Amino acid sequence: MGWLFSILASRPARRALGVLLAAITITLFLLNLRRAGERAGRLAERLSTSERTHEIQRQMLDAASRRPADRDALAQRLRDGRF
Repeated sequence: MGWLFSILASRPARRALGVLLAAITITLFLLNLRRAGERAGRLAERLSTSERTHEIQRQMLDAASRRPADRDALAQRLRDGRF
């Protein structure tokens, strides 16, 4: 174990270790950014789908609010050509 410390005590070995640690840090940071981007993309897609669903539901509620109250009102609308 003493030979490892003697190798790491040399200046080139410390410099190489520093460069290696920096490269690992940058690689992990980039992988984390990629994963965060994928997560944001999934959330944006989910939001878009939810907005479309809510818009369709609003249209259905609007159509239901304008429906005829009974058969007589429906027949009258059909006679008037407003259906």
